[in-house]
Amino acid sequence: MQFKLLASTLAVAATLAAATDLPASQCNTGNLQCCNTTGTAKDSAIAGLLALVGVVVQDVTAIVGVTCTPISVIGVGGNSCTAQPVCCTNNQFNGVVALGCTPVNINL
Repeated sequence: MQFKLLASTLAVAATLAAATDLPASQCNTGNLQCCNTTGTAKDSAIAGLLALVGVVVQDVTAIVGVTCTPISVIGVGGNSCTAQPVCCTNNQFNGVVALGCTPVNINL
């Protein structure tokens, strides 16, 4: 009986952990960005932007952010994100694209 309860609890906890967005305070692998669009390199519009900035499209497997601006302090006026907040590992393209993005929940 106890084993069934433990197994059920662990299964539910694992499912919830996998389904939640990364809290903004946990953005320790990159910079917190607000991107107008997110998608993959398979999207033709995103692939075109990647080619313009010299990124080899075949090498990109993570989520790509498009037209991104940094979010420096959450909750301070002027830094609200009405599009997609993401944590990106590579934003060296002046906000045109950001690579290695993970969606975050800035409402936590």
